[in-house]
Amino acid sequence: MSDSPHGRRLRGLAFNPAAPSDVLVRLLDPAAGDAGPLMCQGRDLPDAVIDAALRHPSRVIRGALARNRYVDPARLAPLASDPSGLVRARLAAGPRHYLRRVRPLPDDILVSLLTAQDGGADNRVTAKEIIGELESSRQIPLSFFRSIAGHAHPELRTVATWRWESLTPEQRAALLDDPDPGVRETARDRNWALDPEQVEARLPSFGSRNAFVFGTCALSPALVERCFADGTVLPMARNPHTPPYALARLARHPDAEVRASVAVRPDAGPDLVAELTSDPVAYVRMCARLHPFSRTWAEYRAIDQVLGHGPDCTCPIGEPFTEAGVDPAVGPPPDWFATCAVSEEAVLRRVAASWPGLPAELAGTLAQDDDEEVRIRLACRHPLAPPHLLLDVFVTRPVHRPDLRDLPAFPRTGRAHLIDHPDPEVRALAAADPAVPDPPLEDPDASVRQAAAANPSLSPEALESLLTDPRTAEGAASNPALSFPRMHALLDDCLNGTAAVPTPVRR
Repeated sequence: MSDSPHGRRLRGLAFNPAAPSDVLVRLLDPAAGDAGPLMCQGRDLPDAVIDAALRHPSRVIRGALARNRYVDPARLAPLASDPSGLVRARLAAGPRHYLRRVRPLPDDILVSLLTAQDGGADNRVTAKEIIGELESSRQIPLSFFRSIAGHAHPELRTVATWRWESLTPEQRAALLDDPDPGVRETARDRNWALDPEQVEARLPSFGSRNAFVFGTCALSPALVERCFADGTVLPMARNPHTPPYALARLARHPDAEVRASVAVRPDAGPDLVAELTSDPVAYVRMCARLHPFSRTWAEYRAIDQVLGHGPDCTCPIGEPFTEAGVDPAVGPPPDWFATCAVSEEAVLRRVAASWPGLPAELAGTLAQDDDEEVRIRLACRHPLAPPHLLLDVFVTRPVHRPDLRDLPAFPRTGRAHLIDHPDPEVRALAAADPAVPDPPLEDPDASVRQAAAANPSLSPEALESLLTDPRTAEGAASNPALSFPRMHALLDDCLNGTAAVPTPVRR
């Protein structure tokens, strides 16, 4: 049905922002084909529709809802104990399409998924496979690992060891001496990364992933020398466990990026920093000027996540300034970001623009910053970024469009001036603006025609014609100007074949 006239209209109704709950619930009927699963996965839903989907007998519907990124995750709690393991696995995996910003799941959902004793009645996946999906989904916040380190359930204390360095020293000590032998064994296995001798012994098993070891683990003198011999020094220059005696050699390394990484480190001594301030490479000198702002490892990482990334950076946006499994702090204090926001160094203003807690006044100032990357970072990461900035970044930087389009502040009007833009994705955005005097229904691009057909300024007569045109039927069915009775009539026709559909009129 997906490519039939009925299928196009049903998909349009599924994404009609004005469709009431009773219309959307009817789309959960198996006769609606893929419209129901697409709706459950791809849009915000009223409570009545969520409830109906949660109770739906089809695991396809429940599984689609499990991957919805618009619904409050707390509403999905029943799916964590769904009879179908496939549904649980979809909830554990998170939204279907890769997203930069992933909302963490609530603690009760995480506990249910992590402590399940089986993989569901359908026997399609195992409990271990579901946990594997969850572990790689970025839906577990670091705070969860710290909160369960002393949990009564030994399985959850074992899970806490997954992010060993995110735990406090006291929590690590308690897990190493845990009354449960399984927890103790896992904790000791995780603790190897902080023991230089164990790191050296395990290195051969890592094969091509040695750079991970050199960048995150405690290093013995032999491994330090191996780094210099092999040329894998850049990871070591960023490793907080790198011994002080190695920093002086790294600060004089021929690779400017290595010297720059040392210049920002909070443990770089004043003599080294002074030397790097006079480095022949401007980038290294700039990094040395940042050193006073890198007093802690949390501040260092906040800066490091911005350095050298460029305006088209699409690195994941997770908890503010934490490296998964490494940093126990949420980030630097608010006054540090405020100081960065008024710095003469563009890098520091980019750091400030990346912090969602920056006060409105400072965010407003950075929205007009001369540095484009400052403005882009503010648009993508700050909830108070002004609508005009979101639109500007959408138009000029296509790579950020998936993240900007769904933001609450993204402008829904004021886009008519873009109607002749050469990029069809931008024209489609303009075509849906009610202020467009003549929506471009004959645009050569299909997405622009569908967006024009969804323009609420169209008359009822025009909509009837567009509903019968295969080029615009889906867009017309998603038009919020459709009356509720007409939506139901379309459903009657598509699901039961009982309503008459007007003869198409070509435009």
